[in-house]
Formats: sequence, structure tokens, C-alpha cells
Amino acid sequence: MSLQIPAFDRARVLVVGDVMLDRYWSGQTSRISPEAPVPVVHVNTSEERPGGAANVALNIASLGGQAILLGYVGADEAGCSLADTLRGRGVDTRFVTLANVPTITKLRVLSRHQQLIRLDFEESFAGQDHSSLLESFRKLLADVDVVVLSDYRKGTLEQARELIALARAVGRPVVVDPKAKDFAVYQGAAVITPNLSEFREAAGDWQDETDLVKRGNQLLERCQLDNLLITRSEQGMTLLRQGREPYNLPTRAREVFDVTGAGDTVVAVLAASMAAGLPVEQAMALANLAAGIVVGKVGTATVSVAELHKAVQTHHAQVKGVVNEEQLLAAVQEARVHGERIVMTNGCFDILHVGHVTYLQEASKLGDRLVVAVNTDESVRKLKGLTRPVNTMENRMKMLAALACVDWVVDFSEDTPERLICAVKPHLLVKGGDNDPAKIPGNRCVWDNGGDVVVLSFVDGISTTNTIAKIQEMEKERK
Repeated sequence: MSLQIPAFDRARVLVVGDVMLDRYWSGQTSRISPEAPVPVVHVNTSEERPGGAANVALNIASLGGQAILLGYVGADEAGCSLADTLRGRGVDTRFVTLANVPTITKLRVLSRHQQLIRLDFEESFAGQDHSSLLESFRKLLADVDVVVLSDYRKGTLEQARELIALARAVGRPVVVDPKAKDFAVYQGAAVITPNLSEFREAAGDWQDETDLVKRGNQLLERCQLDNLLITRSEQGMTLLRQGREPYNLPTRAREVFDVTGAGDTVVAVLAASMAAGLPVEQAMALANLAAGIVVGKVGTATVSVAELHKAVQTHHAQVKGVVNEEQLLAAVQEARVHGERIVMTNGCFDILHVGHVTYLQEASKLGDRLVVAVNTDESVRKLKGLTRPVNTMENRMKMLAALACVDWVVDFSEDTPERLICAVKPHLLVKGGDNDPAKIPGNRCVWDNGGDVVVLSFVDGISTTNTIAKIQEMEKERK
């Protein structure tokens, strides 16, 4: 089963957090000001976009989901403009208006798609009486599937722990985009999505990948979190869960234009996917694709279902061919996140013939992805004698990779592929001929991980040995 786009119109998400208005002034720059060494921008266009928690809600609505937005605005023009924009694009706004603070507004001045300066107009909501917001939150919980807390440390979520407790009490999972240095304030969240900088603030610096995972697992336990999803820029994403292997997904961005709002898109797609019924792993995979789309746009932006469909199709078309072991393990792990069934086989495949092709086609039908592990030239010589292989490992792998039924081809140098099979952990390990599953290398690792070992029949009378013998016989007859 490949990664599918869920029915987002079934997703009901309550977004609570720091809402903002992003304003963009754009124009040409052709000279430096005589008053100071700064460019003069001739502003000829202006645009307003929802930011912060408002951008999260807008992303959900852009996918066709039902987004309810709860947060603070000021009794001012910016607050009215923000509400009008959101309602016009399908977001159900439930703002609490405060007379003593302004709506958070960020003004960016751009020229030639480059940001020159940002001006912030804001005061903290910390210290406010949050009883009205809490009461609205309680009433809205019954009408949603998932809750998002979008924290920009502006004070709206001072009582985040209480909000999470209220949601958990009625069975509503909470997804948190954090800014607090101490993740304990998000205790009980279903998913928390820090970037590397935010993770470092909460967990401390790490020495290597193993240490990162260890520190992440400690956070999970200490803060009673179900999932920790670390967004890692060019390194993609890592999902940590107690007692389970980490999931790593590579970045999907082709060109990074502007990272503004990328975190909002990740949490929005993640929450909407969960609300539409996807498990966290598949929701993460869609969020990763969405992040790769949105960083290619200028400013706070949204992702459409059509763009997600295209990204999914492109992703499945790209991941194929000859790979090294590291690339294979990353690709297999991502395929598992997408719910795909992994089939693995191995062999020398010296002279590729119809028996091999028929066997591989049958093997591929047993799952979604087929991995073929190929003996190196040296290991073939150990098995078959000094006259083999006829074709080099590079040529053998290229021939296999050209078959439509084969997804990944990888080499192994050991006498058996057992170590590689144990690393891949396929759902199905396939061999041909009269092999006994109980004697096939790697079988125990497959069985221990809930998989199975299958033996398929070869095409009678066709083998590399027979082919070589026939060629030799023909050569003798010619002489």
C-alpha cells in the first residue's frame, strides 16, 4: 500500500495559540538612501497573510479540513483584517478580543523576492486572565478530532498543561509546535514537533545520532509524551517513540526559497492527517512532503491537496535503482512509514535470464517494494569458482535495476546476506528452488520481526550454469 492522501474534509481540528498578521510591502530597489547606507524601496504592492497559529489554521482549511481557531487579538484594525481574511478562506475564528494589547503584526519589506527588514508590532499576552479562553476551549473540544497548540511564546499558551489535560480527558490528541525551553509544560501531548534549535534548548547538545535519540527518549519519558517529531531542515525529520526504532525521513525540498511558516505547515498537515484517520507515521510522511513544497514559496504560505498529490507521485517515481546500504535502509524505512510491504531476495544473478526475470516478477507481486541483494565478485568466486562471475558486479546490478519489478539493488560482500537481511527486516524473504525455509540465512531475523520466508519455484531447465555449458558446447562445435 502506497502513501495515500486522506479525506481531509473529515478532519476537524481546533488550533489554539499565538495568532499573528503578516504584512508584506514589496517594490523595486535601485538606489541607496542619502540619509543612511540602506536601500530605498519603492513600495508598489502590499499583501496580508495570517501568521503563527492563524497560518496553521489556514493550512488546515487549505487542505479542505475544518479548522477552528482560538486566540487573542487586539481591538484594532489589524485584528479585524486578520479575522476577515481567515473567515473568507474557510477558518472558523473564535478570537478573544483584548482592549489593552495590539494584534501581533509583523511587517516585512521585500525587493526582488528578498526580505530586507522585518518590523514587529506586539506586546506579550502573558499575565492576562485566561479564563475566557479556557472556557471557549472546553466548549469546542466536543466538536473536534485533534487539537493543535501553536506556541510562539507570546503568552497565549501560558496554561498549556491545563489545555492538554482537558483535551486528554475527553480523548482528543494534542499536537504541539513548541517554543518553551522546558517541554514539561507540554506534558501529556500526543505529538510535539520541535526543530533542531528547539530540541537543543530542551534536551541539551548531543554528540552523535545515538546520543540525539537517547536524549529524545529521555524527553519522551520525562514529559510523558507519546511522540517526538524533530524537524531537521536539510536532514529531514526524525520520529521518536518510547520502545520503538526511530523513523528518519529525508528532506523533500528541491529548492529552499523561504522557510517562513514551514513549521506551521508541518504541524497543520500532521494534525489534519491524524484527524482524517492516518497513523502518526503516515501523517509525518505527508507533513514532510508538505514542508518540501512550502519552503519553495515566499513568505507564510499554504499547501494544497493537488500539490500534495503531485509530491506523492514524484516521490514514488524517484526512489529506485542501485543504492548503497545506507541509502537502502533510509529508503526502506520511509517505505515502511508509507505502509508499504517490503520483499527481499538475494543471489549472484551472473547471466540474467528468463528464469531470473520470472522469479523476480513473482517475488515483486508479494509486496510493494522489492529489494535484490547481489553478491560481490569476490563472494561469487568463493561460491562458484575462479571462472565466475562472467559479468562484473556493477554490470549485474545495472541489469537488475533496469527491471520494472525491482525497486532497489544493493551489494553484499559476506558469504551470506544474513547481516544485511537483519538490517533491512523485510516483511517477506524470498528464495527460489528447493530451499528449506528453516535453513535460509536471515530467516530468524525476519520471523522475529513478524515477517515470513517464502520459497518460489524456478523455471525448469534454465540456469546460469546451464547457459554457460550450452555456450561452451556451441563453441566446441564451431571448432
